[in-house]
Amino acid sequence: MVDRLSLALPMPGSTEETACEGLAERLLASDPTAEAAHRALIRIHAHRGHENAALRQFELCRNALKKQLDAEPEAQTSSLAASLQSRQRTGDRGPGPSSGVAASAQVLVPTRHDDQPSIAVLPFQNLGGDVEQEYFADGMVEDIVTALAHFRHLFVVARNSSFTYKGRSIDIKQVGRELGVRYVVEGSVRRAGDRLRITGQLIDTSTGAYLWADRFDGTLAEVFDLQDQVASSIVGAITPKVEEAEIERAKRKPTESLDAYDYYLRGLAVFDRTVNDQAAIDEALRLFMAAIARDPEFAAAYARAARCYATRKSNGWMIDRAGEVAEAVRLARRAVELGRDDAIALSHGGYVLGYVGGELKNSAVCIDRALVLNRNLAAAWGLSSWVRASFGEPDRAVEHAAGAMRLSPLDPRLFAWQFCTGLAHFCAGRYDDAVEWAESSLRSQPNYASAMRVAAAGHALAGRLLEAQQMMARLCAFDPLLRLSNLAEVLPPFYRPDDRSRYIEGLRKAGLPD
Repeated sequence: MVDRLSLALPMPGSTEETACEGLAERLLASDPTAEAAHRALIRIHAHRGHENAALRQFELCRNALKKQLDAEPEAQTSSLAASLQSRQRTGDRGPGPSSGVAASAQVLVPTRHDDQPSIAVLPFQNLGGDVEQEYFADGMVEDIVTALAHFRHLFVVARNSSFTYKGRSIDIKQVGRELGVRYVVEGSVRRAGDRLRITGQLIDTSTGAYLWADRFDGTLAEVFDLQDQVASSIVGAITPKVEEAEIERAKRKPTESLDAYDYYLRGLAVFDRTVNDQAAIDEALRLFMAAIARDPEFAAAYARAARCYATRKSNGWMIDRAGEVAEAVRLARRAVELGRDDAIALSHGGYVLGYVGGELKNSAVCIDRALVLNRNLAAAWGLSSWVRASFGEPDRAVEHAAGAMRLSPLDPRLFAWQFCTGLAHFCAGRYDDAVEWAESSLRSQPNYASAMRVAAAGHALAGRLLEAQQMMARLCAFDPLLRLSNLAEVLPPFYRPDDRSRYIEGLRKAGLPD
């Protein structure tokens, strides 16, 4: 039955698709070898335009059959996977949630072409023997990924997706299939006092062959030069010719202060762990401010500190609202002033100017510039999706969120881009789609207040008052002080009055108290 249902799905996000997905998941919960259920989920993922997820479902199917039955998938299942792989090679993405988007985007959404080199940098091993130095090894990878992303002929998978493999025993060929990349970089970092050694290996995921390996030794003061050497060597190994201008572009240093850089990396390690742990966000803010104290011109640190205040606003944690809003805007403005050529500073700083400061036009200008500087930066595409939804450009917002998810398909913050997609559908009046994407976000981040608000309002305006009230009860349990009277403190700065009024009306119908 589930197999037949998946063969007759209407548009992505339909009630039938959701019901079919739920049935397939229940079947697999009781029998992981139920091949018809695997096929149904493969088709659903492909129907939504998520080929990588569909192929991962095929791998789950194959592994379950091999482990429990010592069997291979049926010809029908293997044929389905082969057709998906063929579509990826030819660039035929097929229909999905991002279909039907406007073609007027000023910055092209990232797509990977078959002849374009694609690469992921896996977490580097920390060989220093001190677990407290893990953040430093992770930071090396972050900066190498950023350097590689400036080479425009590369398709670079975001660091957050590659870090899902941290601490796991992996098969390089499987990583290539799951992330959809031709090359993978592995390496290690050894920090002993003032001395630093970085090793790296470049591997062809189709064959498992090592294409390049090298070791880079230096002092801690030379850390940025060593990172540049690693990135340039990788590019040189992949392509025989790299434009000199691109090489120089990749050598930009985030700061001259090693102490500031150290605090910044510690802040990232804390911030990336959560969005709804207030103590963690406060600690990340403290670390970013410590980085700024040691280098008052460190643009990315200003931007990340400002993001901490945006998280406080979204979760209703602000105490001195006027003072915190002013500080967030000050930090964000300083970030974009100092980081005119820093895509990270522009994207995060620009987002805060829009969400906390209400400066939506400035926000869009900053994030658009970030995308011009680095079109491989998944976070910039995700934040651009939020801006476009707030601006009343929902189709463009859906397209940009899809671009973020293509660049980082396993990103721990995928939930944020799913929320942005839901918000965009809400603004377009597609309430069923809005609910589906918001609830997808909540499945991975159950206490994400922004997604709960979209789901509650979407259910209400779609006429499902019981589901709307249930979601509102969940939201109020997380944020008991939220009221219609203070709702403006957490809402996006909608450019179109109708978007704002429908959102508020949906939450009122869902039962948000006055």
